[in-house]
Amino acid sequence: IRDRCLSYIVMTAAAKLTAASQTRSPIKNGDKQNTPLKLGECMNMKKLAPTLLAILLLAGAVLAVHFFQKNSSSEKPAASGASQTASDQLVNTPAGEESQAEQPPGGQIVLEGEMRAVWVPYLSLDQSKIGQGQEAFQKAFDEIVSQAKEYGLNTLIVHVRPFGDAMYPSEIYPWSHLLTGTQGGDPGFDPLEYMVRKTHEAGMQFHAWLNPLRIQSKGTPSILAPDHLYTQWREDSDPNNDDWVVDWEEGKYFNPAYPEVREKIIEGIREIVENYPVDAIHFDDYFYPTSDGAFDEKAYQAYTESVGEGVPLTLPQWRIANINTLVSGVYSAIKSINPQVQFGISPQGNITNDLNMGADVETWASQKGYVDYLCPQIYVNFDHPLLPFHQTADQWRQMTTAEGVKLYIGLAVYKAGSEDADSGTWNGKTDILQREIEYSRSLGCDGIMLYSWDYMDTSQTQEEVANVIKIFQEGSGN
Repeated sequence: IRDRCLSYIVMTAAAKLTAASQTRSPIKNGDKQNTPLKLGECMNMKKLAPTLLAILLLAGAVLAVHFFQKNSSSEKPAASGASQTASDQLVNTPAGEESQAEQPPGGQIVLEGEMRAVWVPYLSLDQSKIGQGQEAFQKAFDEIVSQAKEYGLNTLIVHVRPFGDAMYPSEIYPWSHLLTGTQGGDPGFDPLEYMVRKTHEAGMQFHAWLNPLRIQSKGTPSILAPDHLYTQWREDSDPNNDDWVVDWEEGKYFNPAYPEVREKIIEGIREIVENYPVDAIHFDDYFYPTSDGAFDEKAYQAYTESVGEGVPLTLPQWRIANINTLVSGVYSAIKSINPQVQFGISPQGNITNDLNMGADVETWASQKGYVDYLCPQIYVNFDHPLLPFHQTADQWRQMTTAEGVKLYIGLAVYKAGSEDADSGTWNGKTDILQREIEYSRSLGCDGIMLYSWDYMDTSQTQEEVANVIKIFQEGSGN
């Protein structure tokens, strides 16, 4: 509309000026451009003055509206720049302005009312347990969808990258070992396409759950594929990328200190959002696996040397800056492809632990440009001696102030009915989860997430789960 208005204004002005110029003799070769106008010409121009003035005022108004709209849409801070070896930017650097690129066909599900979600971890999809082949996988997932719908749930959070791998055909990451028993083995079908489609057919949201840094944990998977990024970087002839991955205790991890590593993680997320109508990308609480400086000593040393005479960030600050750069980069990448797709993180409920892992939850909760939702894992009950549920939930509710950032609460189904969890405070009780849901609602939280699917139907948890299902089915925003 703006362009059409400007076009009309320009054309109108040109027509008026052309009409005026027709009263003058054309300029001959050699005539000066500033030849004074004759009296008749001045009279014609004088008659046109009000019209031309109105045209100029209208053009100015259109341009002013355009300028206001452009600046209003740029309220989000600019994207952080990546460093050569680490993060020499400020610790709290939010993502850049959302792209106004044309949105591709969506297919996302819009929830009405609260979110009622369950995590479906990779163990629930391990074909060594549920049976080999496409038919067995699809049957197992169909049962999850059907049962979740019956429970009154409306969202599945499904593991699609647990170990720097993929539950879909990827140009960046190898096939997950969960599908064939061997990482890199092609199962002959696309599990992610099927899972998203079946979840949406049931009217439920599908959140693609990724572990951004974990590659291997305690021997799982037992062998990494030849085309895994870890294998490529460690076995190529370039010594400069050896530190892009880290061997630490019983695991292997991507090192987020390096821009190249962060970009590979972001590329993998772009791949999902561009090719599948997922409703959200979801990170859990796994960031830096340790506070020990030996984990990324080489990268941190390179960073401090790059500062020169300046004052470098402390190791915890520097790690937070690395993760913030990654998180804001993921957010920006998702929004540039499809603004309807959400980005959420489920950190630990203990904020001190989060900060020690590089997870700057205080910033994510209070500033735009990082996440669309947070879901702290408050895996305790009201009687926990150090971290009571109600006090922790209150803290997160008060901290989450950023416009548009939703707050969900993660609950520990796996502890329900336990005899010894949290000093035995779950033992003999059947309504802890129910009361936690009710308390979360009283705080104005946007929903809950349950961990995990494997514990929704066990003898230990059945009484607690039955009470949860009851309050879901009784109507709470379906």
